[in-house]
Amino acid sequence: MKLKQTSVAMAAVVLAGCAPMTIGRINADPSRFRNQTVRITGTVTTSVGLMGKGGYQIEDRTGKIIVISGSGVPSRGSRVKVTGRVVPGAEVLGTAVGVTIREESHKVK
Repeated sequence: MKLKQTSVAMAAVVLAGCAPMTIGRINADPSRFRNQTVRITGTVTTSVGLMGKGGYQIEDRTGKIIVISGSGVPSRGSRVKVTGRVVPGAEVLGTAVGVTIREESHKVK
């Protein structure tokens, strides 16, 4: 019986780790994700690029976040999957301000 309980507990831990990452989760506790690589999916709301570098903002149903890119930026309205490291900004009155993702790659869907 103890082995079965242990197996169930381990399965719960593994499945909890498989929950999709959302922008809201990152913004709610950016220090938890500091310097960790994350993958998020969203729609580009704004983008600015110059000479192959720039930044863009993406949103999902839980929030918005800015992505800094060194390899070009997708156009506004594009649906993208982004992989990158979380760079927390400051916390003002309990709200994360300036949280960004330093892009490692992106894929337009």
